[in-house]
Amino acid sequence: MNRRELLHTLAGAPLITLPGFARSQGPRSLSPAPAALAAAGETALPVWAYDASVPGPVLRYRRGDWLDIDLNNQLPEATTVHWHGIRLPNAMDGVPHLTQAPIEPGARFRYRFKLPDSGTYWYHPHLGAAEQLERGLAGALVVEDDSPPPVDQDIVWLLDDWRLDAQGRIAEDFYRFHDVAHAGRLGQRLTVNGALRPELALRTGQRVRLRLVNAANARLFALQPEPGINAWLIARDGMPAPQAVPWDAPLLIGPGMRADVVVDAVRAGRFAIRQFNGREAEALATLVVGGADDTAPRPAPVPSPYTPPPEPMLAGAVLHTMRLGGGARSREGWPADTPEARAARQQRRAAGAREADPVWTINGQAHVGDHHGHHPPAFRVPQGRSVRIAFENPTAWWHPMHLHGHHFKVLSRNGEPLTEAAWRDTVLLAPGDRAEVAFVADNPGRWLIHCHVLEHHAGGMGTHFEVMA
Repeated sequence: MNRRELLHTLAGAPLITLPGFARSQGPRSLSPAPAALAAAGETALPVWAYDASVPGPVLRYRRGDWLDIDLNNQLPEATTVHWHGIRLPNAMDGVPHLTQAPIEPGARFRYRFKLPDSGTYWYHPHLGAAEQLERGLAGALVVEDDSPPPVDQDIVWLLDDWRLDAQGRIAEDFYRFHDVAHAGRLGQRLTVNGALRPELALRTGQRVRLRLVNAANARLFALQPEPGINAWLIARDGMPAPQAVPWDAPLLIGPGMRADVVVDAVRAGRFAIRQFNGREAEALATLVVGGADDTAPRPAPVPSPYTPPPEPMLAGAVLHTMRLGGGARSREGWPADTPEARAARQQRRAAGAREADPVWTINGQAHVGDHHGHHPPAFRVPQGRSVRIAFENPTAWWHPMHLHGHHFKVLSRNGEPLTEAAWRDTVLLAPGDRAEVAFVADNPGRWLIHCHVLEHHAGGMGTHFEVMA
């Protein structure tokens, strides 16, 4: 295979997804399985795929529909599916050993729940996620509102990166110690829906909604359009903004996070959506606009109406501090940086272990791998009680902290209250950041909290809390 371009081979899903909705007519089958994707004349690239497609099929519903998926596991190992960002029953959350048993090879599991929230979400495994996602298992979940902003096209862009070896195949160095202890696994090829630097053809006067999903293990996307188009941010993590915000500066989208933008093609030309890596920028995708120049600009879009989650009562809420720790360059020490840990690591590697080392902590505890149900919860709270969490990041690395089963309101950053507290399911912490969030614990069960840099989670940065009915 030609390594210069991954990547025609990964075009298992079209770049443009036409609007359509999967109505509740009984279960829809979804099968994760090994697949071999290739372009004509090139060596097949082994991947793992949902329904032989990388990314997996876009699942489209309307708010209030029932998602009904019969998962048929055709992988050589166990898996689960996590429906990322959706408020759902605990038994449907897809976290192994915490909310469900792993789905063994050849077994099936039915995911069925009502969709209470419109927005852009996604699905992926939560068992061995750092490896299974990297092999190709990810897809978008779109839940439409009854009155979305009118657009000419509604398009999902699933963003990812791929680490290839010298033969152009997915590098098998999963859980490499350097990756786990630093920024996570970063690939050298950046793709949109599996394609390398795709082009989207538009006509002047068209309005397009781009649903951006960061499905990469660890990469922080910082995206900005070139001048010449009008663009607005209208939603983050599936939740509409109070009003459209001009997209004229780099938009940070951490692993697991989403952003919805509306783009107006106002004049003809080629306009790149650029990814910033430090001081450099590269074209991630290009909008190719044809037609007459100087189309009269449209007014800013109006985000979808939104019924927010219950407002937390801050006065009576107990504050739970979650201090992140570990990793390379740590001033506080880290669990894997001892002679005993290094010796144990060498022994596990010699035995062919497929797991990360205990590099990261939350409040001094490293919960390695996928066995959170074996540990006590970080806290318990009665159903309906308001909860405050202060995330502290004294480490040298970025951490997108994701909370399952609930949406939370981000109240402050680094001691500064936010003028308009935003609803999210993930909060992105830069080195040195402190962010306080709050929510009503109205969804009973045991819920995961973890860093969505998947190597960090695998290396210990995860815990859970329990909402008691």
